[in-house]
Amino acid sequence: MKETEIERLTKLKEIEKDLYNKGFKNICGIDEAGRGPLAGPVVVAGVIMSKDSMIEFVNDSKKVTEKRREMLYDKIKNEAISYSIAVIDQNIIDDINILNATKQGVTEVVDGLDVKPDLIIVDALTHINTRGIPYEPIIKGDAKCYNIAAASILAKVTRDRIMRQWDEVFPQYGFAKHKGYGTKAHIEAIKKYGLCPIHRKTFTTHFI
Repeated sequence: MKETEIERLTKLKEIEKDLYNKGFKNICGIDEAGRGPLAGPVVVAGVIMSKDSMIEFVNDSKKVTEKRREMLYDKIKNEAISYSIAVIDQNIIDDINILNATKQGVTEVVDGLDVKPDLIIVDALTHINTRGIPYEPIIKGDAKCYNIAAASILAKVTRDRIMRQWDEVFPQYGFAKHKGYGTKAHIEAIKKYGLCPIHRKTFTTHFI
């Protein structure tokens, strides 16, 4: 690993280093993918990495190429002390809104961990049910914390794979390309073909 990459990862772990120094041992980073799209689920992931973990190229998922995210996905899962992924579909998003759906995903992630963390760090969310485990919201946490960055990659890769599968069912919308986000091509497809079952109705009423 190049020195510059070691330095970058060391900086990415500064907040966690401070938390380890305060006595926390198993720190779970939680992040989501898919709050903004017009279609498909929101995916929430949580991961507890070891104190000494230094996986090359781990970063905020938006700063990592799709090819590299796929590679990191397996490395993170293999190295994690524990990880958990929750998929909250478009029907629940329409029923309870995207913020509450994301919060539900956080609780499901906590329930799915087979190692109980002693602290959860989460990207900016507050008023969440972490089953009594203390949590700390960190604004832009996926760019500031190693565990949250690792979680962001698990969430993003999981969601992208789901959207590629839906593309095979509904190829006319181009889900494999835009992953459900409101691109010009996607909006034009909605206007042409109407909504399909995975569209979020509360996000798309003004396009029809």
